Amino acid sequence: MPARALPPPSDDAFSRANGLSLNEICERLYQRHRDRMEVKKARTAVANLARVLTATLRITERQSFHEMSMRDLSRASGLSMGVLYSSIRDKDTLLEMMLDVVSDAVDRVLVNVPTEVRTNPRAHLRWIIDRHIQLTEAMPAWFRFAYLEAKAFGPSARKRARQEELATERLVREALESGVRQGVFRLKDLEMTAALIKPLLQEWYLKRWKYRQRGVSPEAYADAVMNLLEGSLRG
Repeated sequence: MPARALPPPSDDAFSRANGLSLNEICERLYQRHRDRMEVKKARTAVANLARVLTATLRITERQSFHEMSMRDLSRASGLSMGVLYSSIRDKDTLLEMMLDVVSDAVDRVLVNVPTEVRTNPRAHLRWIIDRHIQLTEAMPAWFRFAYLEAKAFGPSARKRARQEELATERLVREALESGVRQGVFRLKDLEMTAALIKPLLQEWYLKRWKYRQRGVSPEAYADAVMNLLEGSLRG
């Protein structure tokens, strides 16, 4: 059995520690896209973005982003059409913002691996599993959106979504490569193994209902994934 990682913080604590509150997300989006926004007062722009993003996630739980109209979004957000267009410009810009949120969250949570963790392949792999599950537990609707809506994205957004998935695979592969070099893991195909681990992480937010029904906590799911991998990675 692998060593048990420290229990993850609560969603709220995790979000605060990683700058993932809705207000912080919208403040970063405003800084990144303000040149394309007609609303120039930061506080108003951030508040409008929060309403738009929340409404988008709520709508796309019921219908696709492609089917959603700006009028649908106006009604759901409580913003007039004029304010809506001045806040996000158009649906293409909104989609870019949605993908910005997901990619920024991944960078914040998964990229900067602590040195003491990186030197231990098992701890490194467990760290990625824990952090990915904590992240998607804190932002499940965002990750469902990026995954489920990708098929309807235009070429540019679809390419970006695929690149983000491959970037996460590369992070997993780094831990596997380190384990192989140190003789901790035995496997022949690093790339395929990393690719097969990614769906195990996606399962948590795509099928959350199933594990909630079974009373499986995020910690228990992380344990199950790591136990499964430990058995196979030792060869």
